[in-house]
Amino acid sequence: MAIAHSPSRDTGLDNLATVLVTVGVVLLALLTLYLVGFDQGAVSRSGMFLHELMHDGRHLLGVPCH
Repeated sequence: MAIAHSPSRDTGLDNLATVLVTVGVVLLALLTLYLVGFDQGAVSRSGMFLHELMHDGRHLLGVPCH
């Protein structure tokens, strides 16, 4: 017995959703890269907590920061 595959009708919404998710992930990755790699406390308004967290992240990833 053979199984026949009939392609589904693509309305373009699946492709749009994939593109939107991809763009969102890339933007989130770039924001994370900025915060960990380049921000020296400029974004941190809540004291030094965020700065110290990102500073430890820089050390963890091997990004020079001193």
